[in-house]
Amino acid sequence: MRSIQPVVMQVLKHLPKVPEKKLKMVMADKELYKVCAVEVKRQIWQDNQALFGDEVSPLLKQYIVEKDAALFSSDLSILHNFFSPSPKMRRQGEVVLNLTQMIGKNVKLYDMVLQFLRTLFLRTRNVHYCTLRAELLMSLHDLDISEICSVDPCHKFTWCLDACIREKFVDGKRARELQGFLDGVKKGQEQVLGDLSMILCDPFASNTMVLTIMRNLQELLSQDALPRDSPDLMLLLRMLSLGQGAWDMIDSQVFKEPRLDLELMTRFLPAMMSVVVDDHTFSVEQKLPIEEKTSLSYPSSLPDAFTRYMQENRVACEMGLYYILHIAKLRNKNALQRLLPALVETYNDMAFGDIFLHLLTGHLTLLSDEFGGEEFCSVVFDGFLLTTFSSKENVHRHTLRMLLHLHSKVLPSFMETLMKTLEPPKQSSDPVKELHNQLIEKIEAQKKSPPLPEDTPSLDLSLHPVNVSTTPSTSTTPL
Repeated sequence: MRSIQPVVMQVLKHLPKVPEKKLKMVMADKELYKVCAVEVKRQIWQDNQALFGDEVSPLLKQYIVEKDAALFSSDLSILHNFFSPSPKMRRQGEVVLNLTQMIGKNVKLYDMVLQFLRTLFLRTRNVHYCTLRAELLMSLHDLDISEICSVDPCHKFTWCLDACIREKFVDGKRARELQGFLDGVKKGQEQVLGDLSMILCDPFASNTMVLTIMRNLQELLSQDALPRDSPDLMLLLRMLSLGQGAWDMIDSQVFKEPRLDLELMTRFLPAMMSVVVDDHTFSVEQKLPIEEKTSLSYPSSLPDAFTRYMQENRVACEMGLYYILHIAKLRNKNALQRLLPALVETYNDMAFGDIFLHLLTGHLTLLSDEFGGEEFCSVVFDGFLLTTFSSKENVHRHTLRMLLHLHSKVLPSFMETLMKTLEPPKQSSDPVKELHNQLIEKIEAQKKSPPLPEDTPSLDLSLHPVNVSTTPSTSTTPL
């Protein structure tokens, strides 16, 4: 059989459609199937979903492994993190390119892959399958595969959202376009909402939407405007809610857009804005000349509505988490010490998810010098990270990742206690044990040869400046 393989391959490559008899012959010979051209394999796969699934499965597993590796990367930087690669760069990844080649222009194979992704998303709740759903469609778009793009009802929506992700911002024009697609879902075609929600559940889409929400809130504050009067803000919250409800929608097969909680606008946002005003007021106060300073003390508690909605509402929780990342960028130690303890109890433990912890640990490197103080260390570790590390191995792992970069800055007495606390139990996974060993080696090397002190790089990472009045009445004005 091997001697005729090259001849068979030449014949098969030039046939527009391989006869069924020849396809059966190829399937019967594993060696022949292995060296078969992808054009021929597509014809086999489209009538053999199990075989196609066997081919695709390793690629999907590889994709998840790569995403996890990025989240647990040894690099810890605010400028180079999980969300740094552009959409175009991500689509050049091996898995996406291989899947795109396997599908070609075959709509049936494309539908099979989408069904695999929906099933795996339902089974695991892993949002990286949502990312792959969007990346695969946009990869086919890049190759101008109109046979598929023209029949996928999510194509134009995903294309518009992809442009927003590239710019990490949803401008007014694109916001209206996205709203048009959502409002244009016709009666009888509601199932499209399932795929749209999955595309919006992509962490890269969520990241873009929440960053834009934060920016919009800053601008509304500077204009003394009400959040509920901003149609762009309402749309962003609507899309964020739709994305976060993707699993529930696909699981229940009830394709109906979730209602946006009105109290999000009337209770949570006013509470959050009062926190923003407190932080800004105190920052301004600190910069005033000594003779102009007042006896203003930094608030120690948070509004009840803020902490309650962080625990009960996933959209509110997402916004609250991103606000914490924002104040970390501004190196606002006081605000962090006030907010971090509130993260111990959040909706569905979102504060202990890998994506947030990946971002937070990178952001905390901006406050590396603050780890020399016991109060700050106590808030970060005792008040937040160490509250769940023993039951959540991912938290243990992220904590060790951060300490590999910051151990020389941490108060020595506190570091000594941390090393004992973070010693992995026997049942820990190899990555945790390896990180702990690396940390021990680094500390030992530091004792032998103390490193020169490093200056924290000066980075201008703030959002648009907000001009907020520092009078007491401002912070109590309802939004």
